[in-house]
Amino acid sequence: MQSIIRTFVLPGVAAASKRPMVPSEPNRNQRRFRFKTPHVFLLLGLIVPLESFAAEPYCIAVNGGISNGGTTFVARNFSLPGESKCTPWSGYTKTADTVILMTNGTSCLSTDSTALTVSVSSADPSYGPAVDYMQLNRGDATQPFTGADIGTFAGSAEPVSCTSDLLNLPAVHD
Repeated sequence: MQSIIRTFVLPGVAAASKRPMVPSEPNRNQRRFRFKTPHVFLLLGLIVPLESFAAEPYCIAVNGGISNGGTTFVARNFSLPGESKCTPWSGYTKTADTVILMTNGTSCLSTDSTALTVSVSSADPSYGPAVDYMQLNRGDATQPFTGADIGTFAGSAEPVSCTSDLLNLPAVHD
């Protein structure tokens, strides 16, 4: 390929520019700027937005949550949306120790950060489909959310700490 470039392209460029043709042989003393794979990954890691690293489990208890006879929605890799933005919700819903529904949907935060809306669909072969719409509110961005689930598991709703019991996903689901 290099010989083709030297034979056809370089003479044409030299003739067009009326300059003498100079072969483009690399100078052995000339330093080349090359990325090594670990350096590329480091550079990419520094460029990626910090919010992408903020994903962590997020849990919402309805009617007191699973430990109090209610239901708990668990999003495994959740990032609270920015103002006027939405983020995906994926994970599961625990209604009993082994009654677990696979859950996915969307969560959106209001422009003033005082309303978080979570709309999810859940399914389990033994239980069937379930649809829940949670409206959570707070006085200002420093206060915790509280609200209600208007759907299959209807009742009071609030974010709770994701305990190890909530994060434990058993092999057998009813």
